[in-house]
Amino acid sequence: MDHVTRNLIKTTKQNELFCRAESFISKFKKRAPMNDANNTFPFENFEELKANHMTTLTIPKNYGGEEISLYEFLLVQETLAQGDGATALSLGWHNGIVMQLKDSKKWPEETFKKVAHDIVSNKTIINSAATEPKTGSPARGGKPETTAVKTDKGWMISGRKTFTSLAPVLDHIIITATMIEGEKESVGEFLLKRETEGISYEQTWNTLGMRATRSDDLILHNVHVPEEALVATKDTGHGKSPQGWLLHIPACYLGIAIAARNDAIEFARTYEPNSLNHPISEVPEVRRKTAEMDLELLKARHFLYHIASIWDDFPERRSQLGSELAAVKTVGTNAAINAVDLAMRIVGAYSLQRDNDFERYYRDVRAGLHNPPSDDITSMILGKKAFE
Repeated sequence: MDHVTRNLIKTTKQNELFCRAESFISKFKKRAPMNDANNTFPFENFEELKANHMTTLTIPKNYGGEEISLYEFLLVQETLAQGDGATALSLGWHNGIVMQLKDSKKWPEETFKKVAHDIVSNKTIINSAATEPKTGSPARGGKPETTAVKTDKGWMISGRKTFTSLAPVLDHIIITATMIEGEKESVGEFLLKRETEGISYEQTWNTLGMRATRSDDLILHNVHVPEEALVATKDTGHGKSPQGWLLHIPACYLGIAIAARNDAIEFARTYEPNSLNHPISEVPEVRRKTAEMDLELLKARHFLYHIASIWDDFPERRSQLGSELAAVKTVGTNAAINAVDLAMRIVGAYSLQRDNDFERYYRDVRAGLHNPPSDDITSMILGKKAFE
């Protein structure tokens, strides 16, 4: 445990969660290179996470889960990412969606209860699919081209969704669609089951980083669902209020950066070129870069957990935290990128070799820039708030 994490753990429950998450690091780290190289989903990792009840952490206690706080959720995510960022980010979408549904109460309670019980009893997995080829991220405000046409028995849904993380193991799929009822159009959120006729996936995920998330395209071709599949609309709270659960994104990328930092320090402690009579850890420039790396992580991590504490301790202030949540994401992901870059500068040209973890860290943290909200949206939010 690094000194920052030690200072961030304040309760027995937090320590227990950290230790549980930490137990996966070495196993995940061994498997990560193969899943990354082969562009394969970490099935074995997820079976272990399910077996150890890591997929029910945010389920309410009265539905059989642990109902952990946002602070605790981020601690788990950051720790798991030190083993494999793609696994952590994927799990973060699942547990985060559950946390969002619990907090927002935007779904009918009976629907949420059924999904929660299924996750606990049958170890099922949930995620949303909202991004589309032409509209991009829903954070940009684009109207879904996926359509849900009203029928006598419910809805007929057709469209294509991109960036569907967890695609190989998704059981419950939340999609957004433009609802068409005669001449009336509005945006709604639908809950689909994987086995429903007309649902398929196209293996399109072949990216620079986060390759093992398998965020393939979801194809919806004349998918007939009952009326109750419509679980939320803009009027019932879909996408309206600040969403603290999205801090799992910077927590994950900071975890990857911590792994790079720790690997760089271990390298510096043990590498002794024949031009020196001591390891490079004693070289002033290496220590300067190490200090700079730790400053990046210190600032970002304390900011992250401070805002999470406010979210947990003052629920009445959550509606006012939109700009802080966006700022944490921007600060966290950019700090992670900077820290990984510094780690690689410490290690030198060896860090570019494909048979070590540094080049994967480098590719994976770049993906954080493109998770919501992007840096320009954060700047727009902060700039607007300053002049209100």
